[in-house]
Amino acid sequence: MKAGIVGLPNVGKSTLFNCLSNAKAQSANFPFCTIEPNIGVVNVPDTRLQTLEELVKPESVVPATVEIVDIAGLVKGASKGEGLGNQFLANIRETDAILHVLRCFDNDNIVHVDGSVDPIRDKETIDIELQLKDLETVEKKLEKVNRAARTGNKDAIKEKEVLEGIKQALEQSKNVRSLILKEDDRLDFIKPLQLITDKPVLYVCNVDEASAKSGNAYVEKVKSGVAEEDAGLLILAVSIEADINELDSFEERQLFLEDLGLEEAGAAKLIREAYSLLNQQTYFTAGEKEVRAWTIPVGATAPQAAGVIHTDFEKGFIRAEVIRFKDYEALGSEVKVKEAGKMRVEGKDYVVQDGDVMHFRFNV
Repeated sequence: MKAGIVGLPNVGKSTLFNCLSNAKAQSANFPFCTIEPNIGVVNVPDTRLQTLEELVKPESVVPATVEIVDIAGLVKGASKGEGLGNQFLANIRETDAILHVLRCFDNDNIVHVDGSVDPIRDKETIDIELQLKDLETVEKKLEKVNRAARTGNKDAIKEKEVLEGIKQALEQSKNVRSLILKEDDRLDFIKPLQLITDKPVLYVCNVDEASAKSGNAYVEKVKSGVAEEDAGLLILAVSIEADINELDSFEERQLFLEDLGLEEAGAAKLIREAYSLLNQQTYFTAGEKEVRAWTIPVGATAPQAAGVIHTDFEKGFIRAEVIRFKDYEALGSEVKVKEAGKMRVEGKDYVVQDGDVMHFRFNV
C-alpha cells in the first residue's frame, strides 16, 4: 500500500519526505529504508508494540510499515503533459492514497511559484489537473459503454448513467471522492477506472513554528475549502521536523518538542494518519522469537488475517486464539491472561479488531 506526497513547488513536500527518511526524526526506534530514490518504507509508530516488547522480551521486533512516495512536482498544464506532468500523473495513479501538502506560511525568502501564498488556489491548481485527467479517462470509457448501451445491454445502460454523472461532476470541478454514490456503483463502475480524484486524501497544512500547535488563518481557509470532501486534515510545521532531524538523541528531541508544547513529532502523526487513510489496521503476534505487527484491511476476518502470515494459514484455518491488547497489557503475560479466562477462541467469521494479539491454529 502506497501513499504519495503531492504539492506545488516550494510548499515543503520534499523537505517533509527527507524528514521521514531520517530515523532520528520520529522516535528512538523508527527506521526507514529506501527502495528507490523517491520511495521509502517507514515504520508506523505504535506504543503497543513497545509495550509487548517490554512484556514478552522477544529476540526481535517487527513493526507495521507504510510506503511513502515523493511524487514529482506539478505545474499548470500537467494533464496535457506540461513539465513533468505525465510522470506525475502516472506516479500518483499508482498510489492508494494522497498526502497533499499545502503551503500555509509566509516567508519572503521562499518564492512561491504563483507569487503569493494562497493554499486554496494551490489546492485548486492541482485538483483541476487531476480532474482533467480523470475526465479524459471517463470520456474514453464512455465511448465504449455508449456502443454497448445502444444495443440495449442493461448493465451498459446503468454504467452509462453512472459515468455521465461522474463526467458532469468533474466538469463542475468536483472531486469524485466528494460525490455521494451507491456503494455497488462505486465498486462496479468507478473503482476499476482508478480515478485519481477518487483516492482518499489527507491535506497536510505546512505552517510556521508559531502555528504548529493550533494553526493559522491559512489553515482555517483550508478547513472551510475541504469541508464538503471526504478528506482528512493535519497541521504540520515541516521546518520543526527539519530541526528535529538535526538533534542526535531521543531525549533531546523530546525536550525540543516539550518546549514547543507538542507531545510528539508531527511526522509520526503523519505516518499514522497515512496508515489510517489507507484503511489499514494492526494485529499482533507475540512470542519469544518475535513480536510483530501485521497489517490488514479494516474489516478483515480471522482467516484473512492469518493469510497475511502465510497463505497456508488461511487455507487450513481452524481457529484463532485472541487476546485484547488491553487485557495483555493489564495482566502482563499470556499465561496470566489464560488464567484469568481472557483468551477467546474465534472461528472463521470473526472480524479482527485493531490491536488484537492472535495465535492461529491451522491444518494443511
